[in-house]
Amino acid sequence: MSHNLLSGKRGIIFGALDDMSIAWKVAEKCVAEGATITLTNAPVALRFGKIQALGEKLNAEIIPADATSLEDMENLFSKSMEILGGKVDFVLHSIGMSLNVRKKRAYTDVKHDWMQKTFDISAISFHKMMQTMWKLDAINEGGSILALTYMAAQRTFPDYSEMAESKALLESFARSFGYHYGIEKGVRVNTISQSPTKTTAGSGVKGFDVFFDYADKMSPLGNASADECADYCAVMFSDYTKKITMQNLYHDGGFSSMGMNPAVLDMEKGDTEEV
Repeated sequence: MSHNLLSGKRGIIFGALDDMSIAWKVAEKCVAEGATITLTNAPVALRFGKIQALGEKLNAEIIPADATSLEDMENLFSKSMEILGGKVDFVLHSIGMSLNVRKKRAYTDVKHDWMQKTFDISAISFHKMMQTMWKLDAINEGGSILALTYMAAQRTFPDYSEMAESKALLESFARSFGYHYGIEKGVRVNTISQSPTKTTAGSGVKGFDVFFDYADKMSPLGNASADECADYCAVMFSDYTKKITMQNLYHDGGFSSMGMNPAVLDMEKGDTEEV
């Protein structure tokens, strides 16, 4: 059901890979709410993903870009403004990758050159993105910038490895750049801390299925789905949230506020009780 929340707005969505991606769902939702968008991902992701099908479905042009490259960022925003017919109104950063996690390196034995690459791709790219937008004056007054994060930035999830530090850095960039963008252009910058979500990337984390079920039971409202995250992003891109900025917004069914849920205790008791 569309409410035309984004009628007449222009945006750029980073990170759609396949139909399990949160960014994919956000792109669909934004267009359904009246926006016109461009899509972008790294060249290697374009080869292995299915983003071409999404572009055709949404009538959205796809612009390859390495988010760690300032040259690619400048090309992306310049071309997007040309294609869309003006400055953008919203941008979603949905990018994250850790070679240490992919290669199953223990946190106590990470390769630090891989860690630096993780930070560059997963967090510093957010700063590069915003700095490029700033220099090109690529976003309209009152625009909205979002990045997807996870609460491992605040709490310890051992198998999340150095992605936790990446998310902490990402959230800090949102606050710091959010100040400058707010003062100069009334642009808001926020992060959304999403529930564990069954995306292609998320499912690759060790023990993900067990933790997904645990979080779902712990959360009073259950885990938030990718579609529900897309709804939230659309609201944050809309004119109804013009005074929300520099915030890390939890979208996790209440998980982040829970200490313990009796349903989880009952589940554990049931697993160990003699019968």
